[in-house]
Amino acid sequence: KDVAKVTGGSYKVDGGHTQVVFAWDHMGFTNNMGVITQPTGTLTLDKANLSASKVSITLPIANLTTGIPALNEHLAKPEFFDAAKFPTATFVSTSVKPDGATGADITGNLTIKGVTKPVTLDAELYGAGKAPAMAGGKENVGFVATTTIKRSDFGMAYGVPMVGDAIELKIVAAFQK
Repeated sequence: KDVAKVTGGSYKVDGGHTQVVFAWDHMGFTNNMGVITQPTGTLTLDKANLSASKVSITLPIANLTTGIPALNEHLAKPEFFDAAKFPTATFVSTSVKPDGATGADITGNLTIKGVTKPVTLDAELYGAGKAPAMAGGKENVGFVATTTIKRSDFGMAYGVPMVGDAIELKIVAAFQK
């Protein structure tokens, strides 16, 4: 978490190392999880004025997996993500507020299933620096961010309250320039 290794500028999401992990309560018996991989997007990092930074991410719903094929198919149906009609989810920041030496509260608009709601991510710098030549030699910066959303806010109330409404999100985000 060496902030001195963070360089400002324009970055692109490293889709091979960025994941959104989501978890929910299933009838009070289990805390099930899934992941959405290979997003695209950009980060404009203003090191001198972190509040001027911006991030935009697009998540392909087709890359959602729980490790259980039947559940993956169920989550793609209209009562959940309706992936045929809404193939992506997006997050676009509207403000960044520094929080300590390595953190930030990133507020933005999350759009899932055509519904846009404001959310705030609690983000923390994970690491930064130049990758070794064998790994491409590019500038990298990584963050971990967390938040909790209500799936019913996004038109996915199927099964509530037996299946939890609160969805815990953990975003492992890697960016390169």
